[in-house]
Amino acid sequence: MHGHLLGAAGALECLATVLALRDGELPPTANFNEYDPECNLDVIQNRARQRQVEWALSNSFAFGGLNVVLALRRG
Repeated sequence: MHGHLLGAAGALECLATVLALRDGELPPTANFNEYDPECNLDVIQNRARQRQVEWALSNSFAFGGLNVVLALRRG
């Protein structure tokens, strides 16, 4: 987990997504402590999960409404 890197945040998030695709290791969700029984999501808690995936999204939502979503595919 890291702090906000301002202009470099999107690049770091994209790199983490590329590495997850390449290595088959999905990172955990930061600061996730408690499941909500009303919300049935498969959240990765506390430890990375080994899983080969073909596709992933890298979302960057910046200050001032500058938003980018990249769809990446394992090659």
